[in-house]
Amino acid sequence: MEFATFADRAAEIEAEPADLETVDHVRALFEESTGEIPEEDGADLERGDDELEIVARYVQGRVFPAWESTTLDIGPSSCYEAIARAAGTNVGPADVEDRLAELGEIGDVAASYEYGGQRGLGAFTGDAGGNALTVREVDETLRDLAAADGSGSADRKIDLLFGLFNQCSNEEARYLARLVLSEMRIGVGEGTVRDAIAAAFEVPTERVERALQVSNDYGRVARVARDEGLEGLDAMDLEVGRPVQAMLAQTGTVTGALEEWEEAAVEWKYDGARVQLHYDPDGIEASNAETRVFSRNMEDVTTALPEVVEFAEETLEVPVILDGEVVAVDGDGSPLPFQEVLKRFRRKHDIAKAREDVTVRPVFFDCLHAEGTDYLESPLTERHDQLVELLAEADEPDSDSLDEIRGLSLLWRTDDPDEIESIDAEALESGHEGIMLKDPNSAYSPGRRGKHWRKRKPDVETLDCVVTGAEWGEGRRATFLGTFELSVRNGDSGDSLETVGKVATGITDEKLADLTELLEPHVQTEEGQRVELEPAVVFEVGYEEIQSSPTYSSGYALRFPRFRSVRHDKDPADADSLERIERIRDE
Repeated sequence: MEFATFADRAAEIEAEPADLETVDHVRALFEESTGEIPEEDGADLERGDDELEIVARYVQGRVFPAWESTTLDIGPSSCYEAIARAAGTNVGPADVEDRLAELGEIGDVAASYEYGGQRGLGAFTGDAGGNALTVREVDETLRDLAAADGSGSADRKIDLLFGLFNQCSNEEARYLARLVLSEMRIGVGEGTVRDAIAAAFEVPTERVERALQVSNDYGRVARVARDEGLEGLDAMDLEVGRPVQAMLAQTGTVTGALEEWEEAAVEWKYDGARVQLHYDPDGIEASNAETRVFSRNMEDVTTALPEVVEFAEETLEVPVILDGEVVAVDGDGSPLPFQEVLKRFRRKHDIAKAREDVTVRPVFFDCLHAEGTDYLESPLTERHDQLVELLAEADEPDSDSLDEIRGLSLLWRTDDPDEIESIDAEALESGHEGIMLKDPNSAYSPGRRGKHWRKRKPDVETLDCVVTGAEWGEGRRATFLGTFELSVRNGDSGDSLETVGKVATGITDEKLADLTELLEPHVQTEEGQRVELEPAVVFEVGYEEIQSSPTYSSGYALRFPRFRSVRHDKDPADADSLERIERIRDE
């Protein structure tokens, strides 16, 4: 396919406002790019792909498959210089920047110049003004550009890009510039390409979707759908060393999860960075290593995380793909803030020094593949059982406790809201973010932010409640007041108070010490662990819902209350009222 044809079709797609028509345009583009490969070009396919694969990527603005970490590594200034050189001797990079400020978009800037007048060593991707530039030639040149490395590579990249622009028409230059700078933006997303593949090669959309999930390669799926049909798509599997998109979570409440699933799988939510571990003791294809580690964005971060590599090579015995997080920890193993993890991810040099400054440890919560078997379609609980088996067999074969299995995220199954609340409290006390709620029977859906995984929803409503009682803690918290009775006003004054619940969640040891110091002067009576307090301090408390309850004098109870802050600016007379509780309950 001539690159000019691709550019013309891209312009038509960009001008189309309707989604269905856009899919039809992309389908037609795919059909148009399925011509036979000239015999003399066959050798090119050892490095690249046939034109359908290239077009399926380019129409999304991708030069390389989504799973590849290869990049062009060329910045805007280099692109501006290549455009300026191809545009003529009277044009410089500063002129391109000025025109960009005027027009606002690099494609329009590139299309505003006339090309083909320049000659020289840089124009060696073809004969400018001669044979038309093809999609495959563009791809070969961009691959050469990406491979340029070492001394002089920056100039080499500019030369190669100049050579391409020097052969471009205005419209070709528009889409070449956008492609190089990842600014295609013609309204074609992953769903459009999926639907166009299904329509062009007459295969069911859901089978295309599955093939895309396991391969994360739209070009390859398009070619397989064309050449091998449904049988070829169904034969596609995960490959160790080729990352897939991570399954994502939406926010939700405990109540909502239990109403929908009846039972929830509960995990701690770590304040870390997502990683996907690929390990093969026999070595990963196209790699000299046994282990590769990828970020949530599928960037190869293996070098930056030697602890994860060591964990894999010390612990695992069979080829696997695992999903998890890395958490920064201090000398005692306690978690550090997410910002500390980022320091490791962003480090490319002097890793040993970075490791001394910030230690990380992996925690895995899902198994996508093990020893030749894909588990994407298996229920969550089965995947976790497989994960336990993988980690326990190699690390703690005689252990009766999951707590002793290194690198494993624990999983609880329960239909009891109080147990979930207890797990959440333990996670917070351990320094983590809270909990994840997951459907025990759910499959793993790469790239999907579905309803089957839920981060516990932040409290969307708060009340200002008077603290009227408390209980002394136990164990290491025995010297702290740890559970606080909450009340609201019954009437306009703060003299009459009605209880609405107790709160003990969302409070660190340090905060408990502060609250104990604040409340002790207001202790009126003590009986065992129970303390009655003078109404003097107001807490801001979050909650998930208000429900009827005979347990408290108000007739209501806050479901899953969580401490937010002390309202030093409020007296009991300013606290929320029973009337407001009733109004919220009726809404």
